Amino acid sequence: MGLKYKRILLKLSGEALAGERGVGLDFDVITPICESIKKCVELGAEVAIVVGGGNFWRGRSSGQMDRTKADHMGMLATVINAIAVCDTLEHLGVEARVQSAIAMPEVAELFIKDKAVRHLKKGRVVVFGGGIGSPYFSTDTTSSLRAIEIGADVVFKATMVDGVYDKDPHKYDDAVRYDELTFKDVLEKELGVMDSTSAAMCRDNGMPILVFSLEDPDNIVRAITGENIGTIVVG
Repeated sequence: MGLKYKRILLKLSGEALAGERGVGLDFDVITPICESIKKCVELGAEVAIVVGGGNFWRGRSSGQMDRTKADHMGMLATVINAIAVCDTLEHLGVEARVQSAIAMPEVAELFIKDKAVRHLKKGRVVVFGGGIGSPYFSTDTTSSLRAIEIGADVVFKATMVDGVYDKDPHKYDDAVRYDELTFKDVLEKELGVMDSTSAAMCRDNGMPILVFSLEDPDNIVRAITGENIGTIVVG
C-alpha cells in the first residue's frame, strides 16, 4: 500500500476525543484513532497532530470572562488532550512527543520547528498542544501554521461529517457534498471548513486541506494512501 502523502498534519478536535459524552476524554474513542495513526506510521508516513480543547473549555463561550484569559485556559486544555493522545500512542508501541507553544518543561517539550522535524524523520509522532501560544487564534490556525512550518504535504481535518457541504447535512436532506473546492470558494461562500485566518494562511502558502469523517478512524489511513474520500481544498 503506497502513500500519497508522506508528511501530514492531522487536526483533531477536542470533541472528537470526548466521544458521545461531549466532554472529557473517552479512551474507547481515542484508542481506535491512535491505532489508525499507528498504521500510517507503519506505512512510513510522518504524522504530526494538532489537538483542540473544546472537550474541556471553549474560550468563545465563556461569557463575560476576559478573552485573553479565556483563551489561555483553552490553550491549557489542548495540552491535556495532547498528553492523552501521546500516552495512548505510546501504549500502542508508537514513539511520540508532546510539544507545547507554552513553556512547561516538566510536562512537554517547547515547540521548536527543527526539533519537531527531527522527531518526524525518526518515525515519532509529534502532538502539538498550547495552540500557537497567543490568544485570539484558533487551533485551526495552529494547524495551518504548524503544517507550513514543518513542511507537511497536507492538512487532514478530521470532522464529524464526510466532507464539505453547501449547507448543514444534519439539517438539510438536499445538502450537496463537494469533492474539491478552492480556498476562494471556502472564503467567499463561508463554508465553515475552518476559520478565515487559517484558510487564508493555507491559500497563501499552497497548503491543501483534506476534510473527511473521523466516524471511521481508518479514514485517516485511506486518506494518506490516496483513496477518494472527503473534500480536498486547494489553490
